[in-house]
Amino acid sequence: MTDQPLLSNARSDRVKQVAALGRRAARDRQRRFLVEGPQAVRELLGYAAPAAEVLYVTESGAERHTELVDAARDAGVPARACTEQVLAAMAGTEHPQGVLAVARHVDVPLADALDAVGERGFAVVLTHVRDPGNAGTVLRGADAFGASAVLVSSASVDVYNPKVVRSTVGSIFHLPVSTGTPVPELLSACRARGIRLLAADGSGTTLLPDVDLAGPHAWVLGNEAWGLEPGVRDACDEVVAIPIQRAESLNLAMAATVCLHASGSTRRR
Repeated sequence: MTDQPLLSNARSDRVKQVAALGRRAARDRQRRFLVEGPQAVRELLGYAAPAAEVLYVTESGAERHTELVDAARDAGVPARACTEQVLAAMAGTEHPQGVLAVARHVDVPLADALDAVGERGFAVVLTHVRDPGNAGTVLRGADAFGASAVLVSSASVDVYNPKVVRSTVGSIFHLPVSTGTPVPELLSACRARGIRLLAADGSGTTLLPDVDLAGPHAWVLGNEAWGLEPGVRDACDEVVAIPIQRAESLNLAMAATVCLHASGSTRRR
């Protein structure tokens, strides 16, 4: 698979450097992150190959996923053979499925993400979303329903957290993602581009089936526990509630999925 020697020492400096990317401080310092599992690696190589730096693969992983090794070679990404023990030491999961990549950060400047929305697109804004699984699920939903961009505030979870990356199942490589901007600046930037801000909140007086989704707009989502902060909600153009028949409420990821589906359906019509 490679002319380089097999990586077999789980305590080597290289392995420690890769494993350190499980911590945010190391990710921020190196501007790199982990991409674990065959599906995520496949999307990395298919949609963001220039960001890929190296592919680590076990013997069994190479046998199961020969197409990934070939794709890495075609993209000029070095593939390095390693033992199961080394891959386990690098990865954040108990069973990394034989493949793991290290990639450079793929987020884009806020202006570029807003350019992608344009005059007909829609986006999602995460204001204080802290749970990695929720953030990743929202990003995956945005990708599935045709959102133009995802805007993640500086108050939200790190999108390069391994749990976020895994839960996007590769969607993080499919659409522009902007990170690190304070919430007030995010909202102001959207307004300056003519993007209507729709707060997704159970207190809304406008029901989702009645909201106008024709023009450029952004769904603004709040924290899992306390929802949208009053100042953020008040800064939005409209507060929209999802009609619920019996359940007390929807969690963040479910609510986001419903709203994004509504926007995507409007675009298809």
